[in-house]
Amino acid sequence: MIRPGHELGRPTDYAGARAPRRAVLEGRLARLEPLDPMRHGDDLWQAAREAEARDSFDYLPYGPFKDRAGHDAHLAQQGSSSDPLAFAIVGRSDRTARGVAAFANIVADMGVIEIGHVWFAPSLQRTAAASEAIFLLMAEAFDGLGYRRLEWKTNALNRPSRRAAERFGFTHEGVFRQHRVWKGRNRDTAWYALIDADWPLVRESFALWLGPANFDARGCQRRSLGQIRAGLGR
Repeated sequence: MIRPGHELGRPTDYAGARAPRRAVLEGRLARLEPLDPMRHGDDLWQAAREAEARDSFDYLPYGPFKDRAGHDAHLAQQGSSSDPLAFAIVGRSDRTARGVAAFANIVADMGVIEIGHVWFAPSLQRTAAASEAIFLLMAEAFDGLGYRRLEWKTNALNRPSRRAAERFGFTHEGVFRQHRVWKGRNRDTAWYALIDADWPLVRESFALWLGPANFDARGCQRRSLGQIRAGLGR
């Protein structure tokens, strides 16, 4: 019997989630394929050489890469790992890989998983396909694999990543000071998360935002993801 005022947390019969699968995740605009250095290496190397691509590695622990050999060695390491489990982000229209995202820090028995190692080529950044790629991972985590908590962590100075987390519907939970040392610099880490109770609203918002009716003939959104989520707010 629990003493009055001595709280232990709500009971749960949660039995754990499944480990992520090396499976293709299909969207309308983007397709996530398990990272294969042989299949995706040429595309990703060309993407890494786009104008302004160098800056896109600023907040990652690796890159930019001086040569193809260094890039290939990195992809070989990423492609062989099960945690993080990396996916190439491939455009449905041109079948070209222009980014990478991964499931990471996987604790299946506790139902906790992270979206990390996100890298978008400049040509993929701020596109509907990039947002859909993240949504595909979110849907796989909650609906496909049964996780109860999905995390997003980023350098506290990385304002674009923090804005993206908030736009996607993640809740800011705080900053871990002096959490890492990357590339010879301190990293304070901002933590964001979605839990299974948040997911139905976030999923419905994404489904409406990604629908063809939400984009005009030029591909510009009619309503933002935040506007749609606020309109659905329950």
